[in-house]
Amino acid sequence: MGDISSSNGSGNGNGNGNGSGGGVQGETRRKSCWYEEEIEENLRWCFALNSILHTGTSQYQDIALLDTKPFGKALIIDGKLQSAEIDEFIYHESLVHPALLHHPNPKTVFIMGGGEGSTAREILRNRSVERVVMCDIDKEVVDFCKSHLVANKEAFFDSRLHLVINDARAELEKSKEQFDVIIGDLADPIEGGPCYQLYTKSFYESTVKPRLTGDGIFVTQAGPAGIFSHTEVFSCIYNTLRHVFRYVVPYSAHIPSYADTWGWVMASDSPFTLDAEEFDVRIRQRINGENRYLDGKTFASASILSKTVRKSLAKETEVYTEGKAKFIYGHGTCYKLLSA
Repeated sequence: MGDISSSNGSGNGNGNGNGSGGGVQGETRRKSCWYEEEIEENLRWCFALNSILHTGTSQYQDIALLDTKPFGKALIIDGKLQSAEIDEFIYHESLVHPALLHHPNPKTVFIMGGGEGSTAREILRNRSVERVVMCDIDKEVVDFCKSHLVANKEAFFDSRLHLVINDARAELEKSKEQFDVIIGDLADPIEGGPCYQLYTKSFYESTVKPRLTGDGIFVTQAGPAGIFSHTEVFSCIYNTLRHVFRYVVPYSAHIPSYADTWGWVMASDSPFTLDAEEFDVRIRQRINGENRYLDGKTFASASILSKTVRKSLAKETEVYTEGKAKFIYGHGTCYKLLSA
């Protein structure tokens, strides 16, 4: 859960500028404002803020845009960090480009969620893409991101992007269209949250897979994937997709603002045969501009998980269902600004 608070330096070595306990007589102590998120029981992650740019509440979620000292602008939804200006490219390049590059000729893409606009931005860099449907349930979040996230404004006005405000499950169920790539850029599965049903076997099997073309690819963000955190949901999502698709590739990357390694899972009934060299060839052929993070060697490394995580995934037996759901730690509560 997220906590935005302000505090004065206490003379204990924090915030007094000289690293000593006593401070300097007559010194005017600087007031600091901090964002704090409880990422595990007994473990919190916090960083200093320059300012709170905006806070609001939609029908579905609490929203905040913070100007942070270490990570630039940061989008917070339901008290959980969604992305930060400095390193969001790691997450979004990793989510989008492996699936689109493995596909022989991706023309149509469906985004589940993605209201921030960064996923659409990365998809639209691919020259072959002709149509992108971005389906997000929360119009206020989309409008908020359109107004405040300058880096994505061009994507929101690209003629290839078709924005739909609806529940992604309902939209896919009523659609008769098939897509080359479907991307799950959903909020984390949080207990009591709106998205956990979109990580279930029944959803993947009955709703996602029928909406893919014959060689279509599905990819989803899959939560924390660190040595200690991967058993929260990452291993279960991976195992669930193994029960639905013939070929499943888990991969991960460290994202500094998340204070953890993050995971994604890519799945298809067609094999993934791209090596690092061909991956780079397709980047040059297909993508406008230069990736900041992802290339062939990076993806090859990302898809070779650590021994600990590989063993866990190999032994995972749980399948994600609505009756037996797993959740990441936290309750999605956003606290208001507290006085010092």
